[in-house]
Amino acid sequence: MLEVALRATVFLCLAVTLIHLVLVFFHVAPANPVSRKYGKQIDAWVYPLFEQNWRLFAPNPDSVNRQILARTAHAGSGGAMRVGPWFDLTAVDEAGIKHQAFPSHTAQNLLRRAWTSYVETHGEGDTARSERAVMMRDYLSNIAADRVAQHYDDDAFDFIQLRVVTLPVPESGADSAPKPVENRLLPWWKVTPHGK
Repeated sequence: MLEVALRATVFLCLAVTLIHLVLVFFHVAPANPVSRKYGKQIDAWVYPLFEQNWRLFAPNPDSVNRQILARTAHAGSGGAMRVGPWFDLTAVDEAGIKHQAFPSHTAQNLLRRAWTSYVETHGEGDTARSERAVMMRDYLSNIAADRVAQHYDDDAFDFIQLRVVTLPVPESGADSAPKPVENRLLPWWKVTPHGK
């Protein structure tokens, strides 16, 4: 009986691995009949956890420094909103990798990639126009809510708002005028209640 269960488990693992490799292959491969016909199913498997890109081989470094801040709100009795102070999520990430010989990929890129994906799906506005845009909004708000909740254990909150300050990196040797600082304030998002 144990041998049958072991064989079934090994077979299941191999089957899932093979399916995963095939789906990722069709995701990164040029457009073809299979990826056109089953694109939604392939994307549902790949995003957001298995996204593939070629930046390892042809990196496209950011030409800006971003500071992502979050604040929370709690709806009290009588409908009064209690808004908390701004919390610097970027500073937490930077503290997590500073003086680390082998910083984790998650500490370096999770928040940054979530913001980049949000901008790619929403553009200049904050209205989600696709299922992927809604998913990226929820992904970003969940990351922010979880990080804030880790640092403020005693404060309960129901809403979160993000502010993204974009500071252009000055180009060396460039005589052009410096680019202005961008300050983008996102709307309040309802989140799963955090805190006690």
